Amino acid sequence: MQPLDILYEDNHIIAVNKRSGEIVQGDETGDTPLSDLVKAYIKEKYQKPGEVFLGVVHRIDRPVSGIVLFARTSKSLSRLNELFKTKEITKTYWAVVKKKPVSDSGTLTHYHLKDEKTRKARLFDKEVAHSKKCVLHYRWLASSDHYHLLEVQLETGRFHQIRAQLAKIGSPIKGDVKYGFERPNENTRSIHLHARKISFIHPVKNEPIELTAPVPDEKIWQFFEKEIA
Repeated sequence: MQPLDILYEDNHIIAVNKRSGEIVQGDETGDTPLSDLVKAYIKEKYQKPGEVFLGVVHRIDRPVSGIVLFARTSKSLSRLNELFKTKEITKTYWAVVKKKPVSDSGTLTHYHLKDEKTRKARLFDKEVAHSKKCVLHYRWLASSDHYHLLEVQLETGRFHQIRAQLAKIGSPIKGDVKYGFERPNENTRSIHLHARKISFIHPVKNEPIELTAPVPDEKIWQFFEKEIA
């Protein structure tokens, strides 16, 4: 088991750079979730007796890498939940695509349904029964010989939203065969979507926090990180 990549920690919150393939919370696979690994880390580091409290504030998909924020107290959990609810937490993603969007920047608006059978998002241009509006903003950052790096900010947080919306405009994320990319990545548990930054007001200290997660140790990611440094 590789050591955790801790981006920030204090008595109230802890942020981890999740690796592709890890799950944030337990699911039907029975695989050890990141939340359990963080609990074990806290228990050992601070020699805590008994059960360690850890609140899951948000999640990112299993094949996605990047920042995951946890609460270390019930007080910070309730306050972070409120910040997410009121959209006072800003999350920025990086996505690598093969086909560059027509415009270098833009806003994508669709209507979203989650298909429970296929575990996929279905998107529509107009509202349909039971659908929910989903909105993201993107801008082009850089290009290599074969791929393009987009920065994405979510206005809503729907199931597989970034993956589905980029695929809807003909720019599926590299490695994301579920949403139409031509082939999986060499690391089949990954897609080229990375939760790059998170900005918020600390739930207890009331100070602005901005965290940045280094990209995975993989040549395309490393190229783009150096390209725009």
